[in-house]
Amino acid sequence: LSAALPWSAAHGAPGLLGLAVALALAERLERQGLPVAIKWPNDLLIGEDKLAGVLPRMVHRGGRLRLARVGVGLNVCNPVPDGAVALRQWLPLGRCDPEAWTAELLLALDRSVALAASPLAVCQGVEGRIWTRTVRDPSGSGVWEVEGLSADGSLRLRQGTRTSSWTRWPAEPAADL
Repeated sequence: LSAALPWSAAHGAPGLLGLAVALALAERLERQGLPVAIKWPNDLLIGEDKLAGVLPRMVHRGGRLRLARVGVGLNVCNPVPDGAVALRQWLPLGRCDPEAWTAELLLALDRSVALAASPLAVCQGVEGRIWTRTVRDPSGSGVWEVEGLSADGSLRLRQGTRTSSWTRWPAEPAADL
């Protein structure tokens, strides 16, 4: 599902948007009894398997933020590759209707706009559902402890006395053509 959402600069960075959508969708899935974790910056997992992904993008025109564009991929009843999972593997057949889950996604997107007005609440909600407490640095400099999230959605890390912050999306607006 792709959607355009009203978004003001006061709501923050694309990383926060992605996390707000992930949190709102996690809440909808948890209502069905699913044990969902949020893998920073943009995936939802059940166990080690990917259930959904969120791709946020801020749309600027004339140097001004106009809206947020969000793509959400949720495996409902489709075949999935190794390392992924679909709702049909966890829910009874009657609760795996793609149209019903489209409605659930729309409700989650609506909730994400309200959630994003409170970056602290988004960060706390995601931190409570974080997929791991340690991450391996892709540059090969070891394992980092996950300390939490910053208000812009970046991942705060610690390795002994060293700290780092990882962000997935640039803070500067990208020009849209």
